[in-house]
Amino acid sequence: MASPDDVVPTPVTAAGREGLAAILANPSAAVIGLDFDGTLAPIVADPEQARAHPDAVPALAALAPRVASVAVITGRPAEVAVRNGGFAGVRGLEHLVVLGHYGAERWDAASGTVTAPAPHPGVAAVRAELPGFLDRIGAGQGTWIEEKGRALAVHTRRATDPQAAFDALRAPLTDLASHHGLIVEPGRMVLELRPPGMDKGVALLDHVRETAAESILYAGDDLGDLPAFAAVEKLRSDGVPGLLVCSGSDEVTELRERADLMVDGAAGVAGLLSALAAQLG
Repeated sequence: MASPDDVVPTPVTAAGREGLAAILANPSAAVIGLDFDGTLAPIVADPEQARAHPDAVPALAALAPRVASVAVITGRPAEVAVRNGGFAGVRGLEHLVVLGHYGAERWDAASGTVTAPAPHPGVAAVRAELPGFLDRIGAGQGTWIEEKGRALAVHTRRATDPQAAFDALRAPLTDLASHHGLIVEPGRMVLELRPPGMDKGVALLDHVRETAAESILYAGDDLGDLPAFAAVEKLRSDGVPGLLVCSGSDEVTELRERADLMVDGAAGVAGLLSALAAQLG
């Protein structure tokens, strides 16, 4: 008999309830799409220290063999997400896919290799300019640059006033990115400069088509997850049931308002995945 912790919460929307019912009725045709930071891993001040919640990988290993595919979709390099997630070599995750850099990179657990196209030249140009650029515009103390390989991110979470620093940097960084053919993706106290045409929605739609999925769950926590939410909403309009999960955040209200189901951060996501696996037996 299932314990109370093994019961999947009921979505608050009819579309979400339909999506959950479809996943439970035919899990072998379901795709589970998951963001990494803030969803599988708790948000921390230093992204290099982010690690998957202790319950996340066991939950994924229990669920993955029961569904068509589990795809971790992240703005991080695929290899970094694999390392920080602890996904490699885990029994049950043999067919896990990590779509890094918003789908520009792909890591397959079956081969343990990453495939990716050549990087956008604008990233190298911005990499060379960004430190001096931040000095010239007087970026506040505590602002720092994260190297992401195919993108660069400017974090303000350590600044004296994180929101003020974020707001002050958004326009000038957008101008710098545009000059080099890049775009700025805002997140939770972070502004990421990256090539256009890369987002979690495109990556998710491509993966759903590749797997011929008949239902979809996507869980995220940040502004970068909105394109994936929009992709699920498009799939639902095309007749593919879907469930949208928000990993609880007071910083991104738009995501919360569009979700069918709210859970309490990375621990809540791990609990949801575990409950799904238990319910699928």
